[in-house]
Amino acid sequence: MAAASDPVELSAPRGPARPAPPPTRFHRVHGANIRVDPTGTRATRVESFAHGVCFSSEPLAPGQLFLVEIEEKELGWCGHLRLGLTALDPASLAAVPEFSLPDLVSLGHTWVFAITRHHNRVPQEGHPETEAAAPSRPPTLLVEPYLCIEQFRIPRDRLVGRSRPGLYSHLLDQLYELNVLPPTARHSRLGVLFCPLPDGTADMHIVINGEDMGPSAKGLPAAQPLYAVVDVFASTKSVRLVQLEYGLPSLQTLCRLVIQRSVVHRLAIDGLHLPKGLKDFCKYE
Repeated sequence: MAAASDPVELSAPRGPARPAPPPTRFHRVHGANIRVDPTGTRATRVESFAHGVCFSSEPLAPGQLFLVEIEEKELGWCGHLRLGLTALDPASLAAVPEFSLPDLVSLGHTWVFAITRHHNRVPQEGHPETEAAAPSRPPTLLVEPYLCIEQFRIPRDRLVGRSRPGLYSHLLDQLYELNVLPPTARHSRLGVLFCPLPDGTADMHIVINGEDMGPSAKGLPAAQPLYAVVDVFASTKSVRLVQLEYGLPSLQTLCRLVIQRSVVHRLAIDGLHLPKGLKDFCKYE
């Protein structure tokens, strides 16, 4: 892992080409009630409301966003997804704790938070805690191609959740883009990353539907391997990983963006003279 003084700007759109991180996957070590699909990209809690802790298969690189989409919800439980980072190697755990909060956190070197829109933002020095709410949404959100978090820039293209194609999907998609739905709504996209600082520590940031919630934790050990933690807890039943393109977008992505911007409604894509695979990619991704 790169030192804090020489961060690898995976998400910077300009400058010399840098190696992209490998696709994100879930670790083979996880909670007792979790089932990970054969691709390692979907985690489902099959019973109860607990024992749903998952980890990234590899430590994250600086600025690498571990992004999940909430695929399924389950009624009857109180509580939602929890997200964060740990310096503990999942393979070294004698047993995966029942809960990320407080069990995993109590083991030390772990920073996990329950997801809310104005959660756990670290107060800035010289400002009262009441001023530490999540930053207001910039007016350029829907036109700026990158989300800027400290020294990193992340392509916005896949950060925002989307509804399934349907009669009202064009209206629902706007609610995801404006981030006015509950942060743990079905199809919301939530991610975590860390940003190294010159003093050798790092800030942890949580991203909700393309909006940076600000530093959720400070003083993380940037030189140590940091794994993502996803607790598929209570009303959150299943999540899937969303892969990001760092650097220049692929030709496939560029084609999708042109097609999506050329139609009024995603259902109109079905009427285009395009291969079925490309239509499905434009409608669902």
